[in-house]
Amino acid sequence: MIKRCLAVLALMSAHSALAFAASGAHGAAPAPDKYQVWRAAAAQILIGRGDAGSLATAAVLSLASNKSAAVELANKANELDPENPSIAWMRLQICTNTPGCDIRDAATTMRWVDAENSAAWMPTLAAAAKDRDPMEVARVLADMAHGAGFDVYWNRTVVLLFDALKKVRSGLPANYVPSDLARLSEAMLVAGATIVPSFAPLQNACHDSLGTERQGNCLKVSKIMQRGDTVMAQLAGFALERRLVPPDSKEARIVAERRRVLEWRVSTANLFNEPILPWLRNARARAQIARMRAIPREEDVDIAILREHRMPIEPPEDQP
Repeated sequence: MIKRCLAVLALMSAHSALAFAASGAHGAAPAPDKYQVWRAAAAQILIGRGDAGSLATAAVLSLASNKSAAVELANKANELDPENPSIAWMRLQICTNTPGCDIRDAATTMRWVDAENSAAWMPTLAAAAKDRDPMEVARVLADMAHGAGFDVYWNRTVVLLFDALKKVRSGLPANYVPSDLARLSEAMLVAGATIVPSFAPLQNACHDSLGTERQGNCLKVSKIMQRGDTVMAQLAGFALERRLVPPDSKEARIVAERRRVLEWRVSTANLFNEPILPWLRNARARAQIARMRAIPREEDVDIAILREHRMPIEPPEDQP
C-alpha cells in the first residue's frame, strides 16, 4: 500500500510543477551541472540582499551543492524572522538532511513557532528510530498524536521562493528562471527536494503496532496527516491508517473513499490548470501563485480550480 501511495504521489503531489514544467519555459533543459552553476550565482545575489526571505531562498538553492552553507543561511534567515513557520520548518529540514547537523535547537524552535504541528516532531522521531530507542519513539508518537495539523508549509514556501527569485530577476543569469512560469517551476522543484520529510520512520514506527497503545497514537497521527497541507502528507496518512485497521472494515472503506476523492480532485484540477497554448503559460503560472498565496492547503487550491471551472468537487460514483 505504501508503495502505491508513493507512486501516486510521484504522479500527483508535484502535479502543479509538472503542469508548469519548464519544457515550454525556456527551451531544452540545461545540463544539471550548468543549472547548479546558475543556482549558485542566484544564491550569491540573494545573500547580498540580506533579508530573511532572500537568505532562506539562497539556503534552498545551496543545499544540493553546499549543505553546510545552506545550514548557516537557513539559521540566519530564521534569526531574522523567528516567528515565520515556513522558514523555521525549512531550517529544520535542511539541518535534518545535512550529516552532522544537530537538529535539537532547530526542532525546539519549530515546536515553539507552531506547537500544534505534528510534523514538527518528524525529525525527532527519525532520530529516535535511528538510535533504536523504542521509549523515545513511543514518547514522540504520543506528542505527535496531540497535534492539530500536519503542515510542511508547502504553499507558503513556494510563494516565498517565487517572490525572492522575482525580486532579483534582473541580476540572475540570463537563462535561469527568465519567466514567471520558470520561476514557479523552480520554486516547486527545490521546495519539493527540501521541505518534504521522509515518512518511512513514521511508517516503520507504526508497523506491528496492532493491539498496542502505540496503535492508538498512530491512528491519531494518520488522521491528522489526512488533513495536512500537502497531498503527499494526506496520501501517507491514508496509507498509514489502512495498515492499522482491518482491511474489510468500515474504517478501511472510508479511508479508501477519501483517498479516491483526493486523487480525483488533484488529477482533474491538473487537467484544467495545464496551459493549453504556449502564450498562456505565464498567465497560468501567475494565477497559480496567486491561489497559493491566498490558500494554505494544496488540496484546497485544487478545489478552487475546480470551482473556477464550475466543476463538481466530488468524483462521479462510477469514477475509479
